[in-house]
Amino acid sequence: MAKPVHRKIERTPEHEREIEAIREQFRRERPSLKKLRELGDVDDVVTQGEYVSLLAMLAALRKHREAKGLSLADVAQRSGMDRSAISRLENGVYLNPTLDTLYRYAAAIGAEIAFSVRASMSCHEADT
Repeated sequence: MAKPVHRKIERTPEHEREIEAIREQFRRERPSLKKLRELGDVDDVVTQGEYVSLLAMLAALRKHREAKGLSLADVAQRSGMDRSAISRLENGVYLNPTLDTLYRYAAAIGAEIAFSVRASMSCHEADT
């Protein structure tokens, strides 16, 4: 098993001020996604629909874990992931978990993740 790793984000006071200035500008201007793309400030986004789908999948995985009687500590030991990271994953704190993380979690609880393809309107089509 891999040793659990927790990395704290360390920022300088200057970087913290830069981040806060960006947040304040965003609160004032409230730019649209189209405007952010035009400015080059956004490359890719997680849409609300994608986020809701992720939350539904994570809820199903959590339900599976609980049905098998596995604690977060059990899953941490089986997956090599940090217990608090698993909790944040299950609660949707991570907006964009890696496939590796999802597969490791699913394998630790004896589940599989399956993907499918369906037609949808992309964000680019929605802006036009």
